Amino acid sequence: MTYPFSALVAQQKLKQALLLCAVNPGIGGVLIRGEKGTAKSTAARGLADIMPPIPRVAGSRFNCPPEEPLDLCEACQQLDWQVEDVAVPFVNLPLGATEDRVVGSLDLEGVLVERKKKLQPGLLATAHRGILYIDEVNLLPDHLVDVLLDVAAMGVNTIQREGLSMSHPARFTLIGTMNPEEGNLRPQFLDRFGLMVDVDAPRDVAERTEVVRRRIAFDSDPTAFAAKWADQQQALHNQIQKARKLLPSVTLADGLLTLISQLCTELNVTSLRADIVMYKTALTLAALAGRTDVTADDIRQAAELALVHRQRKKPFEESRLPDNKLDELMQQAPPPNQSQTENESNQPSETTQNSVGDSPAESDGEPAESPQQEQVFGVMPLSVVAPISIESNTFRQQVPVGRRSPVMNPQRGTTIRAVPDKSPTNVAISATVQHALLRDADDWGIIRDDLHQNLRIGKTGNLILFVVDASGSMAASRRMEAVKGSVLSLLTNAYQRRDSVGVIAFRGVEAQLLLEPTHSIELAEQAMRNLPTGGRTPLPHALQLASQVVSHLKHQDLQPLLIILSDGKANVALPGGGDAWQQTLGIADQLRERQIPALVLDTDNDYLRLGRAADLAKALGADCLSLDELSAETITQTVSGRIRV
Repeated sequence: MTYPFSALVAQQKLKQALLLCAVNPGIGGVLIRGEKGTAKSTAARGLADIMPPIPRVAGSRFNCPPEEPLDLCEACQQLDWQVEDVAVPFVNLPLGATEDRVVGSLDLEGVLVERKKKLQPGLLATAHRGILYIDEVNLLPDHLVDVLLDVAAMGVNTIQREGLSMSHPARFTLIGTMNPEEGNLRPQFLDRFGLMVDVDAPRDVAERTEVVRRRIAFDSDPTAFAAKWADQQQALHNQIQKARKLLPSVTLADGLLTLISQLCTELNVTSLRADIVMYKTALTLAALAGRTDVTADDIRQAAELALVHRQRKKPFEESRLPDNKLDELMQQAPPPNQSQTENESNQPSETTQNSVGDSPAESDGEPAESPQQEQVFGVMPLSVVAPISIESNTFRQQVPVGRRSPVMNPQRGTTIRAVPDKSPTNVAISATVQHALLRDADDWGIIRDDLHQNLRIGKTGNLILFVVDASGSMAASRRMEAVKGSVLSLLTNAYQRRDSVGVIAFRGVEAQLLLEPTHSIELAEQAMRNLPTGGRTPLPHALQLASQVVSHLKHQDLQPLLIILSDGKANVALPGGGDAWQQTLGIADQLRERQIPALVLDTDNDYLRLGRAADLAKALGADCLSLDELSAETITQTVSGRIRV
């Protein structure tokens, strides 16, 4: 039994976004972002229970609407059909689903029983006129994302298998949930979600207590709990029905339409889909409120739901609308009945427009110093981003570090399709039998020409592990500002390519895994900005910790790249004593023997240089970049010139 939608505590914006899509599927669905345990999935699953049933041709495999003859499938067009009311389809798309399961495939039962080649519809057909739900949508394999992008653009799904082809309508409300810490969505896919809501667990003690109390009651007796909330569920059901009937009568004044486009322009939103979604959302907000006229407040609420995920922003900027800017623009809004010409004369000046996002946070003020000789330096502004790929000097092994590339592997990964193969290592049984039946359905047997191989796609994950010297020597000439700037520049590249990143910092008497390997570049950026500088240089500790992290990656199919930023002046030995520098070289030799790719960025700019960073790079079998003037831009420019895409 599904947890009642009306029993959700707080989360008003989340419930509002889902209700809007229930009233008007044309909005384009909802992306729900938040940490685990914030009712994302519970809310999405509960929505279907309060939505009115849909009429369809009785028994239709594609949920054909009887009121729209042009949308009937070929089979329904030939039937003397009856109409039936069915619950709104709620289809869960698993992350491990094959392309055939999603799009459709050859109907094996039809071949066996009827001796005919027929196509079996997939999940997209089942979801037509309903809800397609994807949990952890940011982890959906790329080949399925491509399928959904095509179908979302056309509203039609085409199945092509074994010489057969069939198309059917596939229009659904897309609801996705994700945890931003596990990575982000491709921009093209992100834009397909009409609305986006960020959710957090309640911070109010009373609200948290009520959440737990209701959950305990539901788990103890789901039937009794559902009965308790039946009236509220019915009220929401009725509200959706009334809003749907009222929606065609809702009007939006031309002045407010101009305001929509003005908000999109001023808030740095380039996609025209944003304007359209805001328009549809504003109409639906009015309908839900029982009104036939859209107000300026409807426009503001629509902006908060439709624009956040469409803003053009730097990779580490927080996804949110600036309240002060939104308030300013709303105050400048013309009366709804004002002409477009008057509206244009009242638009903000060019100076105001250009002020959005022009001042990067990293340039605000001077860094503060603590009384313990530790300093937290700011970040030198960035301009150049270096694509990361390195060829080791010693073993000449090119290791491209970029977006986790799909690798075809017959043994591991997600099955996406079957391909003919006379010597398969992983037999695709269904495809093999289908081919044999299609060759001779009456007297069939499997021969070598029928054999098919499962084509699987796996992920060659990549990890960029930054090993950052945060000792006292990095405070000289404000070198840490440039080091932070260079790391953030490389993190920007990792963000764009969806790499995993980790950060090890070493200072004082130990090294610390400041950030465990993650796809959340925002967490890495925050860790770097808050990194203090001061103390001695425990370099062997850092390399030892890096070696341990890399060893752990073997179980995660991740390919590492170490980027070490240091002057190499190790002066803190490992526990048990010894020479810190010799320990450093010894661990570096071990990393080279394991063929771990590395890059050393020499931060030493003293008058008398010891060349320790170059010696470290030689021991690692890595490139070493020695720079006379250390800055974020010179680092990234040099990296761009020395490493290959």
